[in-house]
Amino acid sequence: MSKNSTNLIGILLLLAAVTACVCPSGKNQGRGAAPDPSDPPPRTSASPSAPAKNGSKTDDQGDFIVEHEPVKSAKFAEIDRQIRSEKLLEKAADRLNQSLILPHDITLRSAECNEVNAFYRPEDPSVTVCFELMEHFYDTFRSSGDSSEKAYSKMFDAVRFVFLHEIGHALIDTYSLPVTGNEEDAADRCSAYINIEELGQDGASAVLAAAEAFQIEAKHSNNSDRQLADEHLLQSQRFFNSLCMLYGSDPDKYQSIVTQGFLPKERAGRCQFEYTRTRDSWTNLLEPWRKN
Repeated sequence: MSKNSTNLIGILLLLAAVTACVCPSGKNQGRGAAPDPSDPPPRTSASPSAPAKNGSKTDDQGDFIVEHEPVKSAKFAEIDRQIRSEKLLEKAADRLNQSLILPHDITLRSAECNEVNAFYRPEDPSVTVCFELMEHFYDTFRSSGDSSEKAYSKMFDAVRFVFLHEIGHALIDTYSLPVTGNEEDAADRCSAYINIEELGQDGASAVLAAAEAFQIEAKHSNNSDRQLADEHLLQSQRFFNSLCMLYGSDPDKYQSIVTQGFLPKERAGRCQFEYTRTRDSWTNLLEPWRKN
């Protein structure tokens, strides 16, 4: 493990010490768990209706709703049990529903997908986070030397970043928001914006955990033509962009990201402007759809 990886882990642990986190009741190898009877039944999304074209507020005709698909593999039972018992998706849906007007329902779903993925589907419309992605993040952090407990905690932080990335896609599609660059990068910056502006230290931990995962994954990538042609940025680019957003949000607080060599000084000098532009852009784009 490189010195930079070790130091980044140190920053993550320092943040974790001052913030509430999801604390696992077991390892990433679960026992079978019955569905929580208090969970709301699955609900079918309403047919989408077009958002206001003039940028004005419209009637709230939808909600973020939650659906937990049954677990097929025993290895995902503990993750599924904790997501249900902690009501992680329900809490996210409640917060989003308090903040945003929707022209139609959007389902937030946890599921076993048979692939390492998280995705937004406009035809549902829905955001799905796959158990396989959670397992992938857990294995990624374990491969860097983290204990099982630390890897499990960081896994949930990284998943929060990816979840809000997919929410970014959902908002872009639902509100017909203009995107003049790469939409995947825009969704990454939306996630960083929401994490940092709305979730405080919990959000900072999510951005750092995702950055660390991107860094580890970049070391195992061969940057093939297929990866270079993909609409997503390279993992190494996502690593630096995530750190730039965090540093730019508060250069004094996150100075160690630069002094410890994670973010080049040449890039760091532009990060405050980058973050401010990202924050202002998303704030203005979402303003017509805010409840408060």
